[in-house]
Amino acid sequence: MATTLAGRRLLLLRRCAGGRRLFGTAAEASPGPGGEEAGGEAIYVRKPSSSATRDETSVAMPMSFMTGSVVGKRFYRDATVRRADDGNGWTVMLDYRTLKTPAKRPLKLHSRKLAMAVAAEWEYQEQDGIRPFTMPLMKLACTALERVPLTRTKIIANLMQKFHQDLVFCRSPADDELTKGVYEKQKEKIDPILDWVNTEFGFKPVVYTSFLGGKQDERLAKAVETVLKEANDCELASIDAMAAAAHSLVIPLAIFRGRLGIDESIELIRLEEDHQVDRWGLVEGGHDVDIADLKVQMSSAVVFLQLSWLK
Repeated sequence: MATTLAGRRLLLLRRCAGGRRLFGTAAEASPGPGGEEAGGEAIYVRKPSSSATRDETSVAMPMSFMTGSVVGKRFYRDATVRRADDGNGWTVMLDYRTLKTPAKRPLKLHSRKLAMAVAAEWEYQEQDGIRPFTMPLMKLACTALERVPLTRTKIIANLMQKFHQDLVFCRSPADDELTKGVYEKQKEKIDPILDWVNTEFGFKPVVYTSFLGGKQDERLAKAVETVLKEANDCELASIDAMAAAAHSLVIPLAIFRGRLGIDESIELIRLEEDHQVDRWGLVEGGHDVDIADLKVQMSSAVVFLQLSWLK
């Protein structure tokens, strides 16, 4: 993977040296060779006419983009960003085409830096195929623009339903030799987060040892739900993605409020499993893949969240 990344960076440097720009304004986005021939069945490309506006000259990803492995060959030369037609936000351009979501809505983001990061994902695609699984920021952007506005109530309800079984509320038994080591690590690493919850929301969380979970104070649950309701679409999309990866809502909220960083969060999420790995050893092709996947999911959601706050 490192060799591939190094090769891509070298290729990018060569492109820039040849006069090509990765990011820029609309005037810098020009059609690449063969760009109009790459519509196919997977990617919807609207060809330009003599009087076409930017939105009419566009490319939209298929719905399978959100779950598929490869959706079609690369059909563009450059990925750039430019200010939206209404002056409110930034759009991603593939050559002269405005990038659209699978629902054929313009991918308009309020943060230029976030738009540049999404454009970078498109720029790093190989010629033989566009791979959605290498574009977590693009997928989060589509989620924030399409799914969250329509299903916000359901997303929050789902998060709150799992809140009472949160990872950080579950404590291993202290009187069992098999779990004593985990218990001591939880006391060391997770107790400070529980103290933060008490300070941040004004109510002390309940710790339990049952796999079925416990019941938190309704006032604490209401305070957490209020934070979710006040979050904007990008913030809620990020929190939801992190909660799914972490099996925890408290950890994403601690990131959202600046209490935790990426590395600390991953350590908390993997605390019990890492203890077992230290004791019994790492299974290659299993534990290492899980760790890498978790890092991608958590890191991309945190980067998306923080870039969305920037201009």
